[in-house]
Amino acid sequence: MTRFLVRLFLAACLVLASSAAPSLAEPRHGLSLFGDLKYPPNFSHFGYVNPDAPKGGTVKFAAIGTFNTLNPFQLVGDKDAAESQIFDTLMTPSEDEPASEYGLVAQSADIAPDRSWVIYTLRPEARFADGSKITPEDVIWTFDTLKTKGHPRYRLYYADVLKAEKVGDNAVKFSFRNGDNRELPSIVGEMPVLSKAYWSKIDFSKPLIDPPLGSGPYKIASVDMGRSITYRRDPNYWGKDLPVNRGRFNFDTIRYDYYRDTSIALEAFKAGQYDIRVENVAKNWAVGYDSPALRAGLIKKEQIPNQLPQGMQGFGFNTRKALFQDPRVRDALSYLFDFEWTNKNLFYGAYTRSRSYFSNSELAATGTPSADELKLLDPLKGQIPDEVFTQEYDPPKTDGSGDIRDNLKTALKLLEQAGWSVKSGKLVNAQGQPFQFEFLLTQPLADFERVVLPFAQNLKRIGIDMQVRMVDPAQYENRMKSFDYDMTVVSIGESLSPGNEQREYWSSAAADDNGSQNLMGVKSTAVDTLVDDVINAPDRKSLVTATHALDRVLCWNYYVIPNWYLSYFRVASWDKFARPKVSPPYALALDTWWIEAQRAQDVEAKKQQVKP
Repeated sequence: MTRFLVRLFLAACLVLASSAAPSLAEPRHGLSLFGDLKYPPNFSHFGYVNPDAPKGGTVKFAAIGTFNTLNPFQLVGDKDAAESQIFDTLMTPSEDEPASEYGLVAQSADIAPDRSWVIYTLRPEARFADGSKITPEDVIWTFDTLKTKGHPRYRLYYADVLKAEKVGDNAVKFSFRNGDNRELPSIVGEMPVLSKAYWSKIDFSKPLIDPPLGSGPYKIASVDMGRSITYRRDPNYWGKDLPVNRGRFNFDTIRYDYYRDTSIALEAFKAGQYDIRVENVAKNWAVGYDSPALRAGLIKKEQIPNQLPQGMQGFGFNTRKALFQDPRVRDALSYLFDFEWTNKNLFYGAYTRSRSYFSNSELAATGTPSADELKLLDPLKGQIPDEVFTQEYDPPKTDGSGDIRDNLKTALKLLEQAGWSVKSGKLVNAQGQPFQFEFLLTQPLADFERVVLPFAQNLKRIGIDMQVRMVDPAQYENRMKSFDYDMTVVSIGESLSPGNEQREYWSSAAADDNGSQNLMGVKSTAVDTLVDDVINAPDRKSLVTATHALDRVLCWNYYVIPNWYLSYFRVASWDKFARPKVSPPYALALDTWWIEAQRAQDVEAKKQQVKP
């Protein structure tokens, strides 16, 4: 559900195409969370595409792990890599605006002056892949089904959407609990539309093995369950000439091959088994691509800048476990991760240390709280750490030499305050129980092992036994869904406009909801209050203030040991692709790339002359 979920991150202060809300509701071709829309009603295409990009060719990607269902909307099963290719949504985002979306299945949106409802009018030409018309009944059935039978996250996303009902011949009205949650029209707009006639015959509680009926630019052409999946561009796709789609979806065929091991996947790329690879391992990027093909110029490496908020990646504590419920313990362990040494010796100095849940954006809290922040934080005194009011959060540092003696002393002092002491070389509590836990990894995270093992060695120096456990992707996903782990790598993505998804990340209601994204098990009435402040922020200034306040409280509760981030994409590709001259700031937008036929022929011919 990649594209769908990313868009659900849009939040707060929704306005229409003008910076002030209209006095009367009127249909608009797009929605913006910040004010004016970049593209007018009669726009022809997005500014970051080549509207005349040639169509054709096959592109191959790698995926790590496996899949056993073709239904991306349920909790059960492992999902395939690119299910969003076959499902259209009511609206679709532009990638060169921070928080705007334009009509796709819906031709317009009509929002009440008090924001208590939104009406989406459907395009009369909108069709499913079998040629059947997309109707209001399909939209209503989709909403009701996702909310009651879909993945648990939908219940959180749609918690304040009271009902969906048909109005007129070709429109759907969504009614909201109140007008305070300004992102709800955008959230509803990003809902995929499913065929009631087809999907009502599908049991949502079981994995789906047959290619489902969709409405998007691609159909599933073939499936080797768990090993590969191939999508083929639908020549009869109803929306291919819409302004939001011009210059996109240029590949005739998209294939994903699944690999169990990331190292094998990299070697397969260098051998020409697939075409494009987005690299997330610094060592690989620095030295892993050296090969005859790279030296011959057949493989191209690019660093493509972006302006995406980087969110938070870190070693996440499962605070459901008694061992990690004391924040002093979590704080202590943060002193034993030596980022400076890791960045220097393992990452070639490529990364910046994360110090916020909203890194690389104006939403990251800095300094001490402003007067406006204090209006939100003061009522929570006694429920949140005192440091929130007096200090800027900054993770522990070292000099990068590997000597962390001072950090070890600080960690031991904190642990002693929490009731732990070293006896016979082991850290134990008052009952004599040893401090030991498991760090859970899987193949897609295998490269983290070289980061985690030095961390384990530092822990061992003060008597903590941390075992690194590597499991297969299916077992890992099941354990994550049921929160069966002590510590693991977590990655919390954020947008420029956070909102409803914060409930999925941090709310007490999500903490015990299997499959939710509240991975650390946060249960705090103070955090719940601040999440509501973010969601109900009446304007951009209030949103930034509320997000700063939430950021401070999350950081000072030490739910994660912060890792690092980049502000650009690292992309390696076999040199047969072209892309628009303008890159969108908020996405990689591979769907705007295309194959240069002659270059593709040349590359394929030269492959035979170059030994892997």
